Amino acid sequence: MKKLTILFLLILAATMVINLTIEDKENAPAVDALVGQQAPDFEVVDAHGNTHSLSDYEGQYVILEWLNHGCPYIRKHYDGNNMQQLQEKYTDQGVVWLSVISSAPGEQGYMEPEEARQSIEEYDASPTAILLDPEGEMGRAYDARVTPHMFIIDPTGTVRYNGAIDDKPTPRASSLETAHNYIDSAMSSLMNGEEVEVKSNTPYGCGVKYDT
Repeated sequence: MKKLTILFLLILAATMVINLTIEDKENAPAVDALVGQQAPDFEVVDAHGNTHSLSDYEGQYVILEWLNHGCPYIRKHYDGNNMQQLQEKYTDQGVVWLSVISSAPGEQGYMEPEEARQSIEEYDASPTAILLDPEGEMGRAYDARVTPHMFIIDPTGTVRYNGAIDDKPTPRASSLETAHNYIDSAMSSLMNGEEVEVKSNTPYGCGVKYDT
């Protein structure tokens, strides 16, 4: 009888450990895209219905831009043609540029696939693709907080930049004239084999409109 009791207690303890492990995993915080660490993988459908994974772009630089066309900070960079110029400059050099919409349905910035495709023509933009992330899984995995929130991932899949697009946290397009563009600077350094001077900072813009 004593042996059966001990066996029962051992089985009960093992079950509790398994349950706690599962619960810890479910409650684990989002995996942030920290500079110097491997970027979180993703599998997201774009505005044309094609699926994109980070692993698809092994060996290439990838720039991620969180997008919400209803946000005045985004409008500053698109109305001022700043974002389009960056997209054209780097995609012409073989860099993958993914604009990510993590706005939930009914929230500012949310777009159906057709609207997202039309926005490319409307703004004369040239990203590699617009990824639609209405459930916010990719956004939360990267801890994308605002629009625009920018990331640079190198050909090995390592995060090399996480932060703001520039040093002028204002919605005024006139500020672009004197802004220091962190993305342009970091990409120039990386592609010349140099160290990135500013690797991270606090991004500015509108909060990402996740489903709550």
